[in-house]
Amino acid sequence: MFIEQGIKKSNEFWKYILGSIAIVVASTIGQIPLGLLVFEKSINTRKSPKTTTEALQLLDSNLSLFLMLLTFLFAFVGFILVVNYFHKQTLLSVTTSRSKIDWGRVFFSFGIWTLFTIVSTIVVFYSSPGSLVWNFKPIPFLLLVLIATALIPIQTSTEEYIFRGYLMQGFANLSKNKWFPLLMTSLIFGTMHILNPEVDKMGYWVLIYYIGTGVFLGILTLMDEGIELALGFHAANNLITALLVTSDWTALQTNSLFKDTSTPGGIGEIFNPVFIIFPILLVIFSKKYKWTNWKEKLTGKISPENN
Repeated sequence: MFIEQGIKKSNEFWKYILGSIAIVVASTIGQIPLGLLVFEKSINTRKSPKTTTEALQLLDSNLSLFLMLLTFLFAFVGFILVVNYFHKQTLLSVTTSRSKIDWGRVFFSFGIWTLFTIVSTIVVFYSSPGSLVWNFKPIPFLLLVLIATALIPIQTSTEEYIFRGYLMQGFANLSKNKWFPLLMTSLIFGTMHILNPEVDKMGYWVLIYYIGTGVFLGILTLMDEGIELALGFHAANNLITALLVTSDWTALQTNSLFKDTSTPGGIGEIFNPVFIIFPILLVIFSKKYKWTNWKEKLTGKISPENN
């Protein structure tokens, strides 16, 4: 079973703390090119950005996106080194309980959320005229497609491997149960977004969405015994959104097809996905993959058999 694959006497929890620090260091090294360019631009323009969003706006949006996503490539390399050489585990062991990665699951999850995102964008476009403005510019959009397609899956996969793979198993080593890893990884994943510009615009209520998304992805992982469904969903969520819609108040500002000019803050934007859409998706996935024994898989204890 997936979460038990990290339960080893040699995998004490302090290793996960040190491993997480090493991954953060790798990510920080990856931020150096972005930091240097922003510093140079701020000197040349005599502007002093006070937030990350203001700093990124000093650069061309495609360039800033590329450099921001590049940090996740460094983090992913750091993650692989930590798993392989510090924990003596394979990448497969923090991916799935199956004998190999089930790409069918990845693409099914990617496809279903891509379809939902496209349909919901079309509905908003026609139901709220003026809220989405056509923003298409051929060359910048083509560059966006190349950058986003190459690097956003790395960004989302890095987050899923760290939270739903590495830390899920790490907290299982600490607690020897399943509800605590689900709770902790969701809380950390959600609060990690606290500096996003969406929080300034929508208030701390938006953290309910981020934490709820973490819970949803954690449930997918525990019920399906692997992170394949979470990988597909997260990649579709970030990639398709980056290509379709941008705004002045989101973390990812891109040369997308549409620009959202509406004022954020509707409570439905926060609660509908968490309490309506995600549960519907769980039902769809559970029917397709025949999930059973929910209580045991989400809250059961872990016997230390794997030493």
